[in-house]
Amino acid sequence: MGVTKIVEISVVTAEIPVGPQHPALHEPLLLKVYAEGEEVVKVEVNTGYNHRGIERLCERNTFYRDIFIVGRVCGICNAVHTNCYVRALEQLLDLHPNRRAQYLRVLAMELERVHSHMLINAVMAEIVGFETLFMQIMLDREKVMKAKEILTGSRVMADYVMVGGVRRDIDEEKRQRIRELLLKLGPRIEYYRKVFEEDETIVKRLVGVGRISYGEATSHSLVGPVARGSGVKIDSRVSDKYDAYGEIPFNLVTRSEGDSWARMMVRWDEALESIEMSIYILEHLPSDGDPVPDERRLPRRFPPGEAYTRVEAQRGELTYYVMSDGKGQNPYRVKIRTPSFNNIINSAFMYIGHSLADVPVILASLDPCISCMERVTVIDLEKNTRYRLDLKQLAGGKP
Repeated sequence: MGVTKIVEISVVTAEIPVGPQHPALHEPLLLKVYAEGEEVVKVEVNTGYNHRGIERLCERNTFYRDIFIVGRVCGICNAVHTNCYVRALEQLLDLHPNRRAQYLRVLAMELERVHSHMLINAVMAEIVGFETLFMQIMLDREKVMKAKEILTGSRVMADYVMVGGVRRDIDEEKRQRIRELLLKLGPRIEYYRKVFEEDETIVKRLVGVGRISYGEATSHSLVGPVARGSGVKIDSRVSDKYDAYGEIPFNLVTRSEGDSWARMMVRWDEALESIEMSIYILEHLPSDGDPVPDERRLPRRFPPGEAYTRVEAQRGELTYYVMSDGKGQNPYRVKIRTPSFNNIINSAFMYIGHSLADVPVILASLDPCISCMERVTVIDLEKNTRYRLDLKQLAGGKP
């Protein structure tokens, strides 16, 4: 007679470090992924590898020098950072740039939105295995990078926004060159959108992966395309109408699917909207004066007060809090909250139930910017004092 042997198999949870250097992005972030077999059961998000002390640096420099510092929080979205900070200074000084300057500010920020959305979609194509598609998207991205260079004088670090206006105006020749580049870029983005919509491999890798419901997006305070991909109608351009957004027509893009595919499609649709907005600006640019103020006439001392401003960055709502004590040329406090801070820290629940191979896809669908979110201020609640940590103390987690 045969003997039936029963073998008990125990499921072991394995801890798998994804990062700090990993395939999803070229910035340091550690995801501690706990998996049973191939299924993810828990994720811990660990940050702090890229802290540069930006806020402290701003408090040690003058209001005007800080414009160049905040522009280097993130290279991809430097115009929106400087815009948000500069508008806080304008609130303190009660300054209002003219309409031409406001239109040019919006143009710079929307050009940044196009190249940022193209970049993360190219990265997503590379992650799912389409290296050629990555190269093609990046090649066409050069058109908008050239347009930004014509407008601001630089492809990446523009330093374009200044208190009271912008640093460069454009003439008719530059306006036509930017318009021609955008008219060529529009059909290419429509083509890539169609690829993401119809390609079987992309659809299989993204559809249904990392799904976020409407309720989860709001309860976890998610912002930007991540929230709009779940049907949340949140956009600072619509709610605040800062600069010229109240005069420029555009559509608020949302989708209801809530998965990684929906978030990427929102970015393609927003890129098309940004091109339409940019062309509208070029065709309706006001001529109500010089948008470039005389820096020598700007106030050197700021009155006491505080300002809170926000802007719709490429990844979502970006906020700046600036406080002046009225005693010097330096701000008393600069506080920055970036959209990646919300989206990365609060997104660990998205990975649960998916396979290990889905982790880079889900992370990339958030369009993470680690350099944006890395900042810390240590406060002793008992003594009500702030103190500094050296790098060794910060890395060890012990003050």
